[in-house]
Amino acid sequence: MKSKLLVFFLTIAILLGGILIGSQLSRYHYVQGPLLSGTSSEVAQEKMQRLLSFIEQDYVDAVNTDSIVTVTINEILAKLDPHSLYIPKSAQAAVAEQMQGDFVGIGVNFYRYKDSVAVIRTVKGGPSEKAGLQAGDRILLAEGDTLFGNGMENESLIKKLKGPINTQVNVQVYRKESQSFIDFNLKRDRIPIVSVDGHTMLNDSLGYIKINRFAATTYEEFEKALRSVKDSGAQQLVLDLRDNLGGYMGMATQISDEFLPQNTPIVYTKNKEGVTAKTLATAGGRFENKQVYVLVNERSASASEIIAGALQDNDVGTIVGRRTFGKGLVQREMPLGDGSMVRLTIARYYTPTGRSIQKPYGNEDYESAQDRYLSGELQYKDSIPIVDSLAYQTPAGKTVYGGGGIIPDVFVPIEEQGALVVQELERLGVFSFYCFEELDTHRASYKNFSEAAFVRDYEVPDSLFQDFERYLSASGVVFDFDTHKEAIQRELKAALAYQLFGDNAVLAIRAQSDPMILKVLEIAATPKQLPNQTNNIHLLQ
Repeated sequence: MKSKLLVFFLTIAILLGGILIGSQLSRYHYVQGPLLSGTSSEVAQEKMQRLLSFIEQDYVDAVNTDSIVTVTINEILAKLDPHSLYIPKSAQAAVAEQMQGDFVGIGVNFYRYKDSVAVIRTVKGGPSEKAGLQAGDRILLAEGDTLFGNGMENESLIKKLKGPINTQVNVQVYRKESQSFIDFNLKRDRIPIVSVDGHTMLNDSLGYIKINRFAATTYEEFEKALRSVKDSGAQQLVLDLRDNLGGYMGMATQISDEFLPQNTPIVYTKNKEGVTAKTLATAGGRFENKQVYVLVNERSASASEIIAGALQDNDVGTIVGRRTFGKGLVQREMPLGDGSMVRLTIARYYTPTGRSIQKPYGNEDYESAQDRYLSGELQYKDSIPIVDSLAYQTPAGKTVYGGGGIIPDVFVPIEEQGALVVQELERLGVFSFYCFEELDTHRASYKNFSEAAFVRDYEVPDSLFQDFERYLSASGVVFDFDTHKEAIQRELKAALAYQLFGDNAVLAIRAQSDPMILKVLEIAATPKQLPNQTNNIHLLQ
């Protein structure tokens, strides 16, 4: 009984304390005023403004309201869908550069190597190449300011080299090869951030183009690459969209247009009011009535899926690889007035047959790539989830499915786990950094190779392979090197080729052992009708 009375009196005391605190607060800023009125949106905005004002004026500690607003914006967008996002002012410039496809600078790729800025390679046609900078040069000074040593942050370093277009920057470099110091006066210019990684010929009649994203310059880059492979005799084309997470929708529709006859539907969008906008192909496509193979994987998304869906739904070409990511949403950017912006989902897009390839996003993990791997979907075609109620028919009678990505016509499983480790090491730049050190020490031994001869004839010696094994082991990487020797040697050769010759050499080297490209070469050499049913997918054994 005593304990119950104690709880009762404690409760009353707490309530009274709250009343007393509330009455004290009311003597300051927040006496009870009229209830909010207006639309639900207006009420919500006023509530948020009152809360921020309350926090700013009366919170016990000093608060940065900008950081609170940032957290609030992120939380709001996270409740909408996985793709609406907030881009802070600090990241906006880098995002804009990636999407517009260029920046203003001196045109070098570099490493912060030990305590210096070491040039990996110069951008073709850029200010540094024109002036005579070379791979391996150390940039020591810019406008008299020291760039070597460990004190300078990357952001500060980049600011020294970037600047307004046509402005001058004087740099001093140390050239290891001749052990000399050289001064250069460079005029900053627009430097492309390429979205077409490169192009090559896989054989006398099969061209290859790889696109890494869809930026403002992608269609122009694609046109040049397509013209080049056609001039080299391409009657068929491999369009590689693997690991391409998307970008500008307009670039995807323009590229799709090159393969489709006039008035063929490419894609249509629908907003929340149900208003639709349809995009149709125009006349004069540069690769109409020719065979195209589109390579896709679990990281092909958005604009990549527009191309794959447009071709598949119109019975044009062959989709090769694994089920795509499943992003069927359209975003629009809105500046927030302080240099930051929001990228908001404003519509859904649909392929020509009417299917949405947006995967469900109600679950927390949003069907991650790891889940796909564990389910067996990336290894076995029979594990690909298919929803029978979302089946659609193409004009030729082929069955295609909505509800989560583009299912390929020809399935190629992911490589086994060890090969994935090699791929991850490549993505992390391990091969690139090691090969920079190799070239920095032994560059003269590679000088007699032309690009074609290097691609065709160079073989990674066992001594280099063994040194790379020691390099990884010293870094704590535990790996079965001998089992994956061929893949490691390929990536070492590719990394050397990039730093010596550029992207096209890399593509040609990797194509020699790429499972998807090998499958395309097999199909292209066998003139036969592919099955009409997507669920009768070809399997690479």
